[in-house]
This record gives sequence, structure tokens and C-alpha cells, in this order.
Amino acid sequence: MDYPSESSPLAFWAKSKKPLLLALVAGFLAAIYTLTLPNLYRAEVRLLPVESKGSGGSLGGLASTAAAFGLSVPTGDGSDANFVDVLNSRWLREQLLNTNFNFHANYWRFGSWKLEKKRLLDFLEAKNMDQGIRALGPIYSSSRDLKSKVISISAETASPELSLAIVQQATKLLESFNREKGRTRGGAKAAFAERRLAEGRVELDEAEGAFRRFLEANRNFQASSDPSVHLRGTRLEAEFRLRQQLVASIAMNREQALLEEKNDIPILNILDPGNLPIEKSKPVRATIVLLTMMLVGTGSWIWLNRNWVREWLLARDESHIPKEHQ
Repeated sequence: MDYPSESSPLAFWAKSKKPLLLALVAGFLAAIYTLTLPNLYRAEVRLLPVESKGSGGSLGGLASTAAAFGLSVPTGDGSDANFVDVLNSRWLREQLLNTNFNFHANYWRFGSWKLEKKRLLDFLEAKNMDQGIRALGPIYSSSRDLKSKVISISAETASPELSLAIVQQATKLLESFNREKGRTRGGAKAAFAERRLAEGRVELDEAEGAFRRFLEANRNFQASSDPSVHLRGTRLEAEFRLRQQLVASIAMNREQALLEEKNDIPILNILDPGNLPIEKSKPVRATIVLLTMMLVGTGSWIWLNRNWVREWLLARDESHIPKEHQ
């Protein structure tokens, strides 16, 4: 079966004039619309976690503190993934939203740059923290490369300075969390040793006082003919020596625990501290205009020539049917 006569190139061109005109008009309107969109600038910081040397492992010992902030930081392997959990946690996002930033912003294509000093929560025009968390989602993100283990923190706003400040502040908050809020196993040992050392010193003072009072009344107890005096003096002296040894041993254990605590703190190597973005990352105006023209042109052409398209498809299907079945 032959195709309909309307399928000739000349007829095809005649059917395409109106859709082409509509595509041009849509592209023109899309171009005008994209000019009203503000330029967005993307900044990124890249981190490489280093496993700790202590027995505590990276963020494994942070579970108790993370739970206090409503975070989920599991222990064991995958410490770099735990860093991403902290970066994506509500605690860290709330800290970002409450941070005051100084930056220049341009809120539309042909506007002038203005110096702003405000909280990120106010910049996002959020009325409360929940709205701020939702508004922060599209502009802030963190991820981890499974192969290289590199962690990326990125922010994209209408201000190059603000984008850079957000990722740098997120890095500082992560480091602060590890340093100040992280209770590693070495830190727990050090805290216990500190408490036990204080108790041991009190016990040592008591043993020393009891032995001193005994000596004031029995200076030569070792040569005393009274067995009870000799026995009591020997026992008090042994108790005093024992308390001295215990305090010295606890003090050494505390120093060792403090060293382990320092080794247990995860190390973050900053591969890329982030640079002030110069070129915009969005919007891609040319792509938006071309896609709009293509969609409008194709859609209008199919709609205006829907009868011809239907006949062409039917004719094409019939041409594939074997003659003995026609």
C-alpha cells in the first residue's frame, strides 16, 4: 500500500510552517523568561578522611554524642560514610541556618549586587527551622565517592560568596563535631582515669594522715615491745605505700588514655578548600530555550497533523504485514 499523498516533502514542509512559527515564539518567550532568572554559583569543598591510629577507630566512638544530637553514627568500618551522615544531619543543618554570613547577592539577572549580612535562615525567607531545613535541601548537599572515598560538600546559591561560605562553614562544623563533641574510647578511658585519680589522691591523703598521726604518737614503733603497736604501724605504712603506688599507676594510665584520645580523633585532609566561583552553574539558558523550541515545535506539529500522523502510522504498520496475511 502506498503512503498518503500528503507525505511528500513539499506537503511535509507546508504542514511544518505553523509549528515552526510556534516553536520560534515559544523560544523567544523562554529566552525572555530565562533572563529574569538569577545566576546560580556553585562552590565545592573536597575532603579525604584518614583513619585514626588509636584503637577507637574513626567516628566509631562518637555514637553516644551523635545520639544526643539525633544523629545516626554507627561504629565499625565505613567511617567516611559516617562523616557524610554528620554533614547531612539536622544538627549540622540547623547550625548552618543559624550562622550569620556576609556576602554580596544579586537576586535577578539585571539587578545590582548588594551587600547582605544575615542568617542563612533569613536569606532563605524561612519562617521557622523546619521550613529552613526544607529550603536548604536544594542548595546544600554532601556525598562520598565509593571508589576514592573523597567526600564532597557543595552549595549553590545566587551569591558566589555565600556558596563558598556555606561549604567552608560546614567543614568547620564537621571538624568541631569531631574535636569537641566526639567522645572516643580513649576519651572515655581518660575521663574514667581522671575521676579515679581524684579518688585515689583523696584516699592517699587519708592514708598519709592516719600514718602521720600514728607516727606522732609512736615514733619508734618498729622497736616497740608492744606487738599491737608494731603491727598497727606496719599496716598503716603498707597502706600508705600502696596508695602511693596506685596513684602513680593511675596517673600513668591517664596519660596513656589522653594519648589514645588524640589518636582516635579522625583526621580530615582538605584536598580542595573551595574557590570563589566566577562562572555561573545555572541556569543553562541556551539549553532551556532549545528544549522549549523542540518540545513546542514537535508537540504542535504532531497535534496539528494528528490525522496525517495516524494514517502514516497505519500505512507503515500495514507495509510490514506479509502479503499472504493481507
